[in-house]
Amino acid sequence: MSMISTFFFFIIIFFFFFFSSLNANSNSYCNPTNKWDPQTLHHDKITVLINGFSSSRIPLLQSLAATYSLSPLVSSILILWSNPSTPPRVLLQFANNLTSISTSSTPVTLHRNPTASLNSRFLPHRHITTDAVLICDDDVELDHDSFSFAYRVWSTNRNRIVGVFSRSHDLDMNRKEWIYTVQPDRFSIVLTKFMIINTKYLYKYTCEGGTKMVQMRKIVDSVMNCEDILMNFVVADEINLGPLMIGVNRVRDYGDSRNENKDSVSGVGLSSRKGEHRKIRGWCIREFHRVLGRMPLRYSYGKFVHSIGEQGLCRKGGKLVFCDQ
Repeated sequence: MSMISTFFFFIIIFFFFFFSSLNANSNSYCNPTNKWDPQTLHHDKITVLINGFSSSRIPLLQSLAATYSLSPLVSSILILWSNPSTPPRVLLQFANNLTSISTSSTPVTLHRNPTASLNSRFLPHRHITTDAVLICDDDVELDHDSFSFAYRVWSTNRNRIVGVFSRSHDLDMNRKEWIYTVQPDRFSIVLTKFMIINTKYLYKYTCEGGTKMVQMRKIVDSVMNCEDILMNFVVADEINLGPLMIGVNRVRDYGDSRNENKDSVSGVGLSSRKGEHRKIRGWCIREFHRVLGRMPLRYSYGKFVHSIGEQGLCRKGGKLVFCDQ
């Protein structure tokens, strides 16, 4: 490619990002005429929305996008970049690299959000053409079978949230307030590390709910956290049911702070704040409850598993192991 051609290529990409940012900052998402007609959405595929923020995770994000693009279930992949301070040259190179992944059947596109707001994870992009969307982080990888199984579970429960990572709300009887916790036998919150939802909830989260929803989205912005909890509030309030969790064969969470080999990937996640993170999310639950005036979160129990093997123990090689191993 000549220097002149290269120059014009980068000029085109620059204007693409510039106008994408303007559009993302407008009210066009909530124009009633742009609201999806459920009849026009594909019911046998899923759109993948991957949130991106840290430049250090771009190689991993690109690898994850490539993996998802190989699934016949995936209609398209939208990478939502939420760090306005990322140098343009970095994103230009990233966008250029994505062209090698993108195909006519499964396009992979990069969308630069105008702000770092986590609410942008749920913008009802007009590029979405499926009634199912996967909201996921840039540091979580599922094997193909588990991803397909998660979609199959959702396809029989199209109004529920389906996910892999679960948490719970609970009532602290001593302090008489809601808290954010992990329960061994029940859950009421699915994290956006891997969350499948109906596309309609994107519009409901972003455009509906009146002044109360506006206040709750502002709470998300004030702490740069809790957008996943708010989506669970939205869905539970709509259907009066808890989320669903699946058991997976293999899930790799590169961003978990408990990884032994600490690196730039595991050190930039919100959850790496540990105690502070949990306190903030407990405060969010209390604030959402205060604004909404009710507690819509509902508990779910157990999880869907891909298969159930024989659980009897047999002696093999001098050890007791499951007989079907």
